[in-house]
Amino acid sequence: MIKPDGVQRHLVGEIISRFEAKGFTLVGLKMMKVSRELAEQHYDVHKGKSFFSSLVDFIISAPVIAMIWEGENVVAAARKIIGATDPINAEPGSIRGDFGVSIGRNLIHGSDAIETARREIELWFKEEELVGWEPVRQSWLYE
Repeated sequence: MIKPDGVQRHLVGEIISRFEAKGFTLVGLKMMKVSRELAEQHYDVHKGKSFFSSLVDFIISAPVIAMIWEGENVVAAARKIIGATDPINAEPGSIRGDFGVSIGRNLIHGSDAIETARREIELWFKEEELVGWEPVRQSWLYE
């Protein structure tokens, strides 16, 4: 998901292009204003922590771009493309390393595991919003 700061800073195209350039396939995409209920469900693993309410308030403050990407090792590779949570520790060349300013405004969320991705996809998308397709480039990317 491209968070409100990524949308407000007009980095949507730049962020999407990084995933496309890596060879991943976009199968779900929507711009949306997040409800408080969805935000609380999304961040429920942090419920009870001191920063929970600020996470929720931030994610509902402006539109986000929810996305689903497919491809080999997509979760692990996405973590590299995104960079460390704190932009000060993110590698140059990663999204957060190149554009991030602070940990509270770190531009993008990415699932940390396949199981997490499945849960988040169910939270953010309806089945009919997903488009299964195979780009012609597949044979040029994978053996």
